[in-house]
Amino acid sequence: MIARQVVEPGSAGLAAVVARFGPRLLDAQGGLDRKRMAEIVFSDPDARKALEAIIHPEVLRVTDTWFAGLDPRRHPFAIADIPLLYEVNRQRDVDAVIVVACDPDTQLQRVMKRDGLSEADARRRIEAQLPIEEKIRRADFVIRTDGSFEDTNRQVDELAGQLARSR
Repeated sequence: MIARQVVEPGSAGLAAVVARFGPRLLDAQGGLDRKRMAEIVFSDPDARKALEAIIHPEVLRVTDTWFAGLDPRRHPFAIADIPLLYEVNRQRDVDAVIVVACDPDTQLQRVMKRDGLSEADARRRIEAQLPIEEKIRRADFVIRTDGSFEDTNRQVDELAGQLARSR
């Protein structure tokens, strides 16, 4: 994930985060202590905005470099996973938006399980984003993940075929 790459030890992104938030955000190995960072930014909107001002330009640069390096003869289309696409207005920079969604209760449970969070912490993270219903409304394509893996895979395969045929 590019957002992790731009704050790896030795990166300009991590140096900027430490300059803004202090060395207490470093773990024992000199990397970003993501749990401590999350505690700060998901409880303080100004801190979240400050972190985003550091991270988002770097993510944009790396993503744009990746797209520019693709050979259109070998890659009729490319997909970038941009969790905050609408929040950072990147939808203008892509040909189509695919939103992957499930019902809000499932989303909450998945975030809690994936990140080992309490319900309150998971809700804060979800609430820091545009509501999924709004993302769905704005999307060109939606893949629903409420069902089985097989159902999700079928939707992905169908959409990949549709995108390849449209290029």
